[in-house]
Amino acid sequence: MKIYTMKNFLFLISVLLVTVSFGQTAEEYFNKGYAKYELQDYSGAIADYTKAIELNPKYPFAYYNRGLAKNNLKDYSGAIADYTKAIELNPKYPFAYYSRGLAKNNLKDFRGAKVDFTKAIEIDPADAKLYGNRGIAKANLKDYQGAIVDYTKAIELDSAYALAYHNRGIAKYRLPEPDLDGACLDLSKAGELGVDNAYKIIKEICN
Repeated sequence: MKIYTMKNFLFLISVLLVTVSFGQTAEEYFNKGYAKYELQDYSGAIADYTKAIELNPKYPFAYYNRGLAKNNLKDYSGAIADYTKAIELNPKYPFAYYSRGLAKNNLKDFRGAKVDFTKAIEIDPADAKLYGNRGIAKANLKDYQGAIVDYTKAIELDSAYALAYHNRGIAKYRLPEPDLDGACLDLSKAGELGVDNAYKIIKEICN
């Protein structure tokens, strides 16, 4: 029977670890990255998603999820680059357009955000939050009437969308000829649905 020395044993362990490391697939790194993301270890998640991309450069979900992790670290430009790559690999991926729009909003590229939300809506016209976020982009561009149209559509799709009521109320108040009654009704509804800030605004503009 062959007797293994400690040196032999350590060598075998090192070979085994190397084999395991090199044997990991892109999907396994992706799953590790996802687990780290859920634990809010965004830097660790980025490292694992990057490894998945190295193993499979045509892995759109790895780019997308890496973009989410970068976004949480406030690396909005890096996130946009990853969302853009995900879109190149999967042009019918509405969440990538949506997330890129959010990142552009954070960089105050409101026109670019509006374009991305519009594209996401073309792909998935039944998602209320897409209209709600496009409404925010329009409001930031001072297109309050256009914002109201989007918030209204969002509410049609989701009657409990509290933020859409809140934002529509603000938009109605900011029209060149303010719709004060409509604004107060929307803000009241937003308050009923849990937006505490709505009551503060009601006290300022509705009394």
